[in-house]
Amino acid sequence: MKNLLTILAVTGAFQSFANTTVIDSAQFYFTKGIEEKTAKRYLTASQCFEKATVFNNSYTEAYIENGYVNLEMHKTDQAKASFTKAYELQPTNPVSIKELANLYFDYRQWDKAIEFASKCTDCANSDRIIGMSQYEKEDYAQAEKYLLRYISKSPNDAQATYTLARTYLDAEMYAKAVPYFEKAVKMNPEKNTWAYELGLLYYNNNNFKSASLAFENAAAHGYPESNDFNENYGYALLYSGNFEKGEERMMAVYKKKPNKEIYRDVASALYDLKQYDRALDYCQKLLEMDANDGKALYQAGLTFQKMGQKEKGQAMCDQAIKIDPSLESLRTKKMDLSGGL
Repeated sequence: MKNLLTILAVTGAFQSFANTTVIDSAQFYFTKGIEEKTAKRYLTASQCFEKATVFNNSYTEAYIENGYVNLEMHKTDQAKASFTKAYELQPTNPVSIKELANLYFDYRQWDKAIEFASKCTDCANSDRIIGMSQYEKEDYAQAEKYLLRYISKSPNDAQATYTLARTYLDAEMYAKAVPYFEKAVKMNPEKNTWAYELGLLYYNNNNFKSASLAFENAAAHGYPESNDFNENYGYALLYSGNFEKGEERMMAVYKKKPNKEIYRDVASALYDLKQYDRALDYCQKLLEMDANDGKALYQAGLTFQKMGQKEKGQAMCDQAIKIDPSLESLRTKKMDLSGGL
């Protein structure tokens, strides 16, 4: 019995010594990892933290520090794995919760981002993550709720402000969208797409002068001046009264895309704006291209009537109907020059 007790005592002492050695080793590599991290030798630091977790696989702080140095090295998969292990060991650890919320958001895993941001009660950006994730999920009511709450505390966040503007736009709440688009563009004018979208919003609300300025701002900051851009900008200029510059833009489109319907649409816009001489110029261009263009002739006839030359205009309309009998239906109603013709 004495020998058995002696053996048990020795075994217990050895086990205690082994445990102490393991803990000391884990602490040694953790401390060494912190030193390497401070010196910005992130790869070596990561290797030290990994060794620390080999000796102590419940070393939460080592997993967290390994997550941080992997973020510094832009190794986001490894960072996520480290923070996930820390979270599994300590489900209420605020550091791992915060980092996982950010990582899932960056990975565009919206549900997981919302889950962790909801648990992060002390995170300054939790409402931002939830609101922007809800926008991506097309839950505009929830996006509005969280983004409004976040912006009330962080009014200078241009991206969040823009996302709230898009929330209202996509929810077809256009009047609410405008002020947030304006704020976002003002905060970050280099985002030329935002300025262009604001221009389109103004345009659709018939605020053509503001639309022109927004399009001009977008172009000044590098937005591509494509045919679509020039058409939108050109019509905004026309409808805001800047006829010469508007026509110049539209003719730039025509030069690249020689479709006679552009002439017809410009004539229609100028007719609506009571710029009858200018409208007639485009009717003339159409008739020079095709003398039997009944629509262009009818449009010219209506324009002459608006200019007080009723007999001449009526005769032209009569002739146009002979060329294209379908125009007869326009006698008793206002002509839709862009769609009806």
